[in-house]
Amino acid sequence: MISQEKIIPLYEAETPNSIPSEEKEIHDQSEILRISNVQNPTLEAFLPSKRNANGRSVIILPGGGYQRLAYDWEGTEIAQWFNSKGVTAFVLKYRLPVGSGVINKTEVPLQDAIRAVQIIRKNATEWGLNSDEIGVMGFSAGGHLASTLGTHFNTDTKIPNDPYKTISARPDFLILMYPVVTMNERYTHMGSRISLLGENPSEALVKEYSNELQVTPQTPPTFIVHSADDGAVPVENSLDFYRALKENKVPAEMHLYPIGGHGFGLGLEHPHLKTWPDRLAEWLLFLDENK
Repeated sequence: MISQEKIIPLYEAETPNSIPSEEKEIHDQSEILRISNVQNPTLEAFLPSKRNANGRSVIILPGGGYQRLAYDWEGTEIAQWFNSKGVTAFVLKYRLPVGSGVINKTEVPLQDAIRAVQIIRKNATEWGLNSDEIGVMGFSAGGHLASTLGTHFNTDTKIPNDPYKTISARPDFLILMYPVVTMNERYTHMGSRISLLGENPSEALVKEYSNELQVTPQTPPTFIVHSADDGAVPVENSLDFYRALKENKVPAEMHLYPIGGHGFGLGLEHPHLKTWPDRLAEWLLFLDENK
């Protein structure tokens, strides 16, 4: 079994798509912990009590515009909530495409997310987890990465002699919190788009990473939360993804709140919005009932 709050490296040997760099990882602890210049991607495990553990697990992808990670606000605090529901949680410290130590920058976040799912699935039995109940949750730009994983899980990571190559990276469910979904200029979060795709991406690249266009019947069941007054990531990102899920007959549930803005995390500052975790807990029961 995993020891409490264990840090698990994603790569046992050389980190792929990386080059030597003098950049140092930065941890800025002001109101929240923001991590930038990620050098060594990891999974940080948070465990429920053995008595409450139900075998389900979730990988949490904090947001930050693909420039930094809101690591506690949209990561460790969320992990602790999952533990209270018997769910094992892993916070993914994924590499960011803006670092000088990465090459093939657009591919790097997805590469890390794919490996995270594969690690948990490979070790599920040993860790007391169910290999068919591994979810991924993403906030803002982390929501873009989660929806990319949910629609691009068969992507070849091109890692030489990869021992995880044959292990499925398909999440069993997705949870998207005020997610960036599209790279279309009309509704995207431009900071995330520039960080991930560059200043002048091709139309093909924009389409590939506009995940509302990439949904198939194999996309996992999805739970979505967004606020209508989100001034950073328009609610149309969630609306269009939900519509695509519905058209492909993928089970989906969406909760839209009239106010909340962007980046509200657990929503504790908003009397109405702070109930969204209750809706998520109910949806997890729906998954149980519809296995």
